[in-house]
Amino acid sequence: MKTVGKGLLSASLGLISFGALLFVPAGTLHYWQAWVFLAVFAGSTWIPVVYLMRTNPAALDRRMRVGPLAETRTLQRIVITALFICFPALFVLSALDHRLGLSTVPTTVCLLGDVLVATGLGLAMVVIIQNGYAAANVTVEPGQTLVSTGLYGLVRHPMYTGNVLLMLGTPLALGSYWGLVLLVPGMALLVLRILDEEQLLTQELSGYREYTGRVRYRLLPYVW
Repeated sequence: MKTVGKGLLSASLGLISFGALLFVPAGTLHYWQAWVFLAVFAGSTWIPVVYLMRTNPAALDRRMRVGPLAETRTLQRIVITALFICFPALFVLSALDHRLGLSTVPTTVCLLGDVLVATGLGLAMVVIIQNGYAAANVTVEPGQTLVSTGLYGLVRHPMYTGNVLLMLGTPLALGSYWGLVLLVPGMALLVLRILDEEQLLTQELSGYREYTGRVRYRLLPYVW
């Protein structure tokens, strides 16, 4: 029940925080792109939370251990802190763009952004189903085994692939092209996180070095 309560509370507070980060800088509630985005985000997160509550509460608990204090490696603490700044800034910049009318984003592009957001969050859900050890912090637990099938047979870090789709789709869904500029530092931070995480996995997770020889790409097939 403790994990269930934490999951519900986190999802609720996250949605309220996102709403504040969007509507306050936008200066209006007449921001349909933000309402649609919040609905898509809520549906794409609440459904997985409820599913994990019923099927794998331990995996949900691992996903709840998030933030700089949950990390044991110095670089990961720095990266997560920067990401915790970057993602809210993406919301604020997109909302300010809407307020000032700097971007003219067609409705179809906004809806495409919502699809990317839902796909990114859905991808993360599939990753958790395939790998119950996919925690929100970088760690290797006692008894943890290597997962190399499913999405892990395509790229070594499919959870982060979902994050890329989320970062790309969010500003588009919110009707902002200017928000895309934060995709650059966001991607750079993900690359740092992945490279440091792979050092840990190579050292502590049995079979990971051999796995990297079989699955070449870390984030995007045929790219990197």
